[in-house]
Amino acid sequence: MKSDILNLLRKTNEYVSGQELCERFGVSRNAVWKAIESLKKDGYEIEAVRNRGYRLVACNKDIFIKREIEALLLGSESSHKVVFYSETGSTNSDAKLMAEEGEQDGLLVVADSQNSGRGRRGRSWVSPPGKNAYFSLMLKPDISPAKGPMVTLLMALSVALGVKGLMPKKESEELPDVGIKWPNDVVINGKKICGILTEMSMEDSFIHYIVIGVGINVKKQEFEGEISKIASSIDNEWDTNTYRSALVANIIRYFDGFYKEYLERGDLSGIKDSYEKLLVNKGKEVRVLDPKGEYTAKALGIDENGQLMVERTDGKLEAIYAGEVSVRGVYGYI
Repeated sequence: MKSDILNLLRKTNEYVSGQELCERFGVSRNAVWKAIESLKKDGYEIEAVRNRGYRLVACNKDIFIKREIEALLLGSESSHKVVFYSETGSTNSDAKLMAEEGEQDGLLVVADSQNSGRGRRGRSWVSPPGKNAYFSLMLKPDISPAKGPMVTLLMALSVALGVKGLMPKKESEELPDVGIKWPNDVVINGKKICGILTEMSMEDSFIHYIVIGVGINVKKQEFEGEISKIASSIDNEWDTNTYRSALVANIIRYFDGFYKEYLERGDLSGIKDSYEKLLVNKGKEVRVLDPKGEYTAKALGIDENGQLMVERTDGKLEAIYAGEVSVRGVYGYI
């Protein structure tokens, strides 16, 4: 109910009477009062005027809690149960456990910090509190296991567009744009600000569930040593103060739309053009790190299955599958 009240107050600049809130949500005046007091403790400035009601005046722009995310997601295309942790081991591990216990499709697990975050190939992901956004989305699609990995590219595009949607408008300077390094690294100004890890539980022809884990460097922070050459954060690159709850909600809204189209089409043809517009590898020479032997090629774009199409120096075209091969720039990360 608190999320519903918050969302209603957001939609109007006028006062909403206590009686209207009681009737709309079927609760007592005392229950409404308790909900308002709880919202105030969370950081929402709510004005209460006798015989007029309640009005949302302002809120802490970095409220990163369950009900704020829920309020921002109300009315979205898909339904999402939100579970929020101040600290957890790994949102992916939490989402997988909940999936095993019977949680429904669309579960969204969000955390302010992780102490056991993981990236691709078992790499650790540093997850300090108060700086970044970590979340995992659990899905139970009725598709073949071969199509499951495509959702990683859907999320990469959703993150990139979700970040772009919060890009500050500064007429006096040109800000670096957001891009995607195939298959799922989101970058700003050539530096990685987001990693995505997708895990799947399946049988031969059936997917039990898919969990897409996302870690986004958001607030201003220091990156030391070699990692400073390839990693950054949104606020470092744009000199801004990004609202993390709005960021997560933005991303999930984009994903819901792309995911619906993906299920209807059965492939990534619906997002191919949008994805390639942000693909920083496209048209560039890349180093293909194939276990069978590295080689240099020109990246052409993706096919409808999300594979990177490359042209070797001898003119031969190849499709690269992300699960088997990595790609980096000839002279660096990009």
